Amino acid sequence: MKKQVHVVGAIIENEKNEIFCALRSPKISLPNYWEFPAGKIEDGETPEEALAREIQEEFNCTISVGEKVEDTTYEYDKMVVRLETYKAKLVDGQPTVSEHADTKWVTREEIRSLNFAPADIPAVEKIVTENKN
Repeated sequence: MKKQVHVVGAIIENEKNEIFCALRSPKISLPNYWEFPAGKIEDGETPEEALAREIQEEFNCTISVGEKVEDTTYEYDKMVVRLETYKAKLVDGQPTVSEHADTKWVTREEIRSLNFAPADIPAVEKIVTENKN
């Protein structure tokens, strides 16, 4: 039986409609894939609470969590990941890199050119095709 992991991801958008993406380090699982910043939900946390905590811990900035974008379950070689993705906005600070190899702000047009982790792709497709008013 594969390990089941429940994680939440943040689609953080700035005032220029660019989206914050992070490159997984070669030293962690799923190396060298781009992702929306994400983390595991701890016991007793709501997905929104977990997301705010993880972004604070990993990127040293504060976000407000908005609407849910996607809920995907993806089976990797060693584990099954359920990824709930939410829109988010920066409230305080700018994201700084600690565990990731790289980060960048990209437009919706550019986002498809990044090599995203498979569990993130349904959310990528959804935000690329949504109408920007």
